Amino acid sequence: MAAKRTRMSASERREQLIAVARGLFAERGFDATSVEEVAARAQVSKPVVYEHFGGKEGLYAVVVDREITTISAAISSAITDPASSTAVAPDAEDLGTPDAPGSASQIAERAALALLTYIEDSPDGFRILSAGSDRAAGTYSTLLADVAIEVSGILASQFAAHDLDPRTAPLYAQMLVGIVAMPAQWWLENRSMSKEEVAAHMVNLAWNGLRGMKAEPTLHSGPADNSNGSEDASGQGADLRTESAVHRHGATESPGAP
Repeated sequence: MAAKRTRMSASERREQLIAVARGLFAERGFDATSVEEVAARAQVSKPVVYEHFGGKEGLYAVVVDREITTISAAISSAITDPASSTAVAPDAEDLGTPDAPGSASQIAERAALALLTYIEDSPDGFRILSAGSDRAAGTYSTLLADVAIEVSGILASQFAAHDLDPRTAPLYAQMLVGIVAMPAQWWLENRSMSKEEVAAHMVNLAWNGLRGMKAEPTLHSGPADNSNGSEDASGQGADLRTESAVHRHGATESPGAP
């Protein structure tokens, strides 16, 4: 005789459907996942799924919202680092000291480890967020933009304390977020290094770049110069070439001139 199935409460059933859908969305993506598949794997009828979520879109929205909430909380907590009380006065923060709790190096390290830990604990969740679906990718991009704003505020105070232009902080914040976000997607499928090693390499690039920052950086290759003596059509270069040609012409016609 078959064992009698235990009837789930409404909240338990909802959590079961979310867990099942999360796995399918990570495995197949939004478009390739159907309500029929979710219902079949959860061993319920399709109307049960519609009753709880209204359809596939509603179910996907719940899954994505939960993942964003989890990863956002982890990264925000890491950036502010309440455990070590990083509300450091700007003049005490030091871009040149990697161990300073409010330094750019520490910020990048904590953010990197938080994101990599989330990926380690929730690979399916991160696959959903980074899969490229318009519904999830837009939300993940918004999250990264919010993180960049937080980092920008921290960097601006540090820049001002070190004679660097605080107006450039948003740009550098975007760079730091990119240094962390893109390798994290690579690490999702390439686990040849531990999360600590990956984070260390991220920070190595960010830290060794920020510690040598110049107040007014310039490119090594400036605007194209006129090394051949040419300027614009009405410039001095054309006059010099004409003068040189006349001189050579005169010398050719008067070989016996003193």
